[in-house]
Amino acid sequence: MNTRELKFLVDVGVGKAIEDYLQSEGYDIKAVRNIDPCMKDEDIIRTAFWESRMVITMDKDFGELVYHSSMDHCGILLLRLENAVSYKKLKVVQFIMENYSDRLKNCFCVFQNDKFRIRKIAR
Repeated sequence: MNTRELKFLVDVGVGKAIEDYLQSEGYDIKAVRNIDPCMKDEDIIRTAFWESRMVITMDKDFGELVYHSSMDHCGILLLRLENAVSYKKLKVVQFIMENYSDRLKNCFCVFQNDKFRIRKIAR
C-alpha cells in the first residue's frame, strides 16, 4: 500500500518511538498527546474518522466502542502489549507495517500474545 493511503492517529501511551518510526516511513501521523492528552476515546475515534485516520492504541476500550457502540471509524490497531517496553512495541509495529500495511485500512486489528488478527467490520 502506498504510505499516503494510510494515515494514523496515535493514542497516548503507544509511544513517541512508534510515532517517529511511522513518520520516518512516510506515513501521515498525528499524536493524541499533541492534540489533547486527556482526549476521550470517543473523541479520538471521531477525530480519526473525520480525518480518515486509523487509530493506534493500547486501550482495549476501543473494541467496545467499535463493536458495541458501532462508532464509525477508519480502522483500529490495538496493541495488547501490557508492560512492554518501547523497543518491544516498536518491533511489533515494524512487523505489522512490513507485513500487513496493505490490509489494515478500515479494519479492527489486534496484536496479542505474538499473534496478529485483522477483522473487517461490517457497517
